[in-house]
Amino acid sequence: MKQSTPKAESLVIHCDGASRGNPGEAGAGAILRTPEGGVVGHVSKYLGRKTNNEAEYTALILALEAAGGAGARQVLVRCDSELMVRQMNGQYKVKHPGLKPLFEKAKALAGGFSRFTIEHVRREYNGDADTLANRAIDERL
Repeated sequence: MKQSTPKAESLVIHCDGASRGNPGEAGAGAILRTPEGGVVGHVSKYLGRKTNNEAEYTALILALEAAGGAGARQVLVRCDSELMVRQMNGQYKVKHPGLKPLFEKAKALAGGFSRFTIEHVRREYNGDADTLANRAIDERL
């Protein structure tokens, strides 16, 4: 993670996964901000061949690891994967065997924060994270 401002106890995270072909070439991206909007850092990673849902979960995992590394105790995650948000909030079961280990890792990381909230946002409100995920594919970061 690139860190550009001091550590923050509370972060707002936008994360996104991208897959071209589903499954196909995939990338993950997330941007971490203070509640006031200051950028604390970002993550971007090329994932190889993955499904869109695997990419979404990987983006969440990378974001939560980065948030923990930045000293965050409270996180609000916003992403455009309604499936992942509903699974993380316990509204949907995780049925796909390939997603179960990613879900379990994300839940374990989320449990390390004093407050973890995840909410769905429309795609147009997640542009920065989408750009990072797609750049990771394009540049094989």
